[in-house]
Amino acid sequence: MKLLKLVPDNTNIKFLRWRVPFYTVSVLLMAASLALVFTKGLNLGVDFIGGQMIRVTFTKSVEAPVGQLRGEIEALGYGEPIIQRYGKPNEISIRMKLPAGADHDSGLSDKMARTITADIKAKHGDARVDGVDSVSGKVSGELWHSAVLSLGLAALAVAAYIWLRFEWQFGIGALFSLVHDVTLTLGMFAVTQLEFDLTIVAALLTLIGYSLNDTIVVYDRIRENLKKYRKMPMPELLDLSVNETLHRTLATSLSMLITLTALLLLGPGVIFGFTAAITLGIFVGTYSSIYMAAPILIWLKVTSKSFVPTDSALDKQERLARGEA
Repeated sequence: MKLLKLVPDNTNIKFLRWRVPFYTVSVLLMAASLALVFTKGLNLGVDFIGGQMIRVTFTKSVEAPVGQLRGEIEALGYGEPIIQRYGKPNEISIRMKLPAGADHDSGLSDKMARTITADIKAKHGDARVDGVDSVSGKVSGELWHSAVLSLGLAALAVAAYIWLRFEWQFGIGALFSLVHDVTLTLGMFAVTQLEFDLTIVAALLTLIGYSLNDTIVVYDRIRENLKKYRKMPMPELLDLSVNETLHRTLATSLSMLITLTALLLLGPGVIFGFTAAITLGIFVGTYSSIYMAAPILIWLKVTSKSFVPTDSALDKQERLARGEA
């Protein structure tokens, strides 16, 4: 019985032939993603903007009565609620600003939560409260600062590691790939307006680790081939390296996508955003290790002679003295 091979041994796809148009499209998508983040904004969760979030499931209803709930909660006098569906149509999250003075008296926010949940249960017999989260404005600001700092430091640490592990050109290539992957994922959240909270930051950190893992495999093969094929043109050498690691890349990505697809379709709604972020990250991470990390080495002037030690004048004289050419 023959083993299943996702990529035949003689595969020779000319990936680098299309490096310019793919790079152009990627840069345009990155610019569009950043524009959406700064104009449309992210749907920040309670973790980052402060406030209170109540998760409710209407167990006997096909769809949650969002419009009716908005009017009922607003009539309680706590301000206008932000109500969004997540997961199934009968599952919603209700976000409220904390009442005045809640930063100093946590009892005020607890009272608001009890009032809202009691009103919902009284008017909707099938309502089940799945959870109540409350975060003060000060804590949410600290969490946002820590989240941004952790993403930035993670990306820089990855670039520094690859710089030390390989060469500075590889470090720049890896950093650009990571920025590409994170930017496109943020663009997805700006378009879909899925809630962006601490679990999504965890997903982005996971994505950085996955993208690094795949990029290192490709870079390691490139470095081996640079030593092995001294006279091979750089585009051909990069194509060879990517093709030689393609089986491993596809096997890893497909195995993860099988699990993630099951989580997307069958998993609980509370981790839907986390799963969606990693799922998109698998696609863009696999793409970037081929079309971002590898082609940039050409523009950074990497050649088969870039990392070959050069002889000093003394080395040349000693070699001539020994009668070596």
